[in-house]
Amino acid sequence: MPLPPVTDADSQAGGFALWTAVIMAGQRPEGDPMAAYCNVRYKALIPIAGRSMLERVTRALLGSVHVGRIIIMAQAPDALKAGLDADLADNERIGFAQSNDGLAASIHKIAGSAIAPWPVLVTTADNALLTEEMIDYFLQAHAGEDVAVGVVERRTMLAAYPAARRTWLKFRGGAYSGANLFALHNEAARPALALWSTVEKDRKKGWKIFAQFGPWLLLRALSRTIGFQDAMAKAGQRLSLHAAPVVLPFPESAIDVDKPADLELVTRILEQREGLSG
Repeated sequence: MPLPPVTDADSQAGGFALWTAVIMAGQRPEGDPMAAYCNVRYKALIPIAGRSMLERVTRALLGSVHVGRIIIMAQAPDALKAGLDADLADNERIGFAQSNDGLAASIHKIAGSAIAPWPVLVTTADNALLTEEMIDYFLQAHAGEDVAVGVVERRTMLAAYPAARRTWLKFRGGAYSGANLFALHNEAARPALALWSTVEKDRKKGWKIFAQFGPWLLLRALSRTIGFQDAMAKAGQRLSLHAAPVVLPFPESAIDVDKPADLELVTRILEQREGLSG
């Protein structure tokens, strides 16, 4: 559906460029197991502690002083819009866009356009524990790299949630799990989107991703003789861009809702956070 372009006034505040936040809220054409488990048609609309996941992520982004416009991308944007509270569905800062088959291809389609000007922040609708504080920390820690990825170190996660099961990328000095926060700063980020499109199905398998950058970097990653910062920097060099991880101090930022156990944990955290338990 058409969206009005962003004006200079929309994209600037306090002397710095505001980010366009893109929420990936699509799902496979055959449906999503978690949506079926929760008896809803779309995973993004799974309710947790009284609010859908999509509403929670959208409100967190609206609360950040760094975010200008929000674009919700899905195969059925009209259905997701109808599932939001009226104050969000009719908010002038929130737009809806049709997604393609793949996450990376969908972002590539609008990133840097008048609808979603640079810089672009990408997150997912199942990032239900996202907060304004997490968003601001990530964007303030971003040091102008063409591509930055939010991650949580395993020790941070296990200190708070020792039973949490995550996928870990292991490097010298630590292991990391993704926080579903991606900063795409400018046109130079496009090669990363192209690569992302080719490895999207293997995003949980770090070695397959690093294999795209040649045997030397793959060997160093597998043998853990390189740190995550250096690995991302060298991978970025292969793509002629600057890339870096942003290590977040919030363990909850790496807990999304992919499985029933995740939903149970996220529900418990939100009920405690919002004083709803008991």
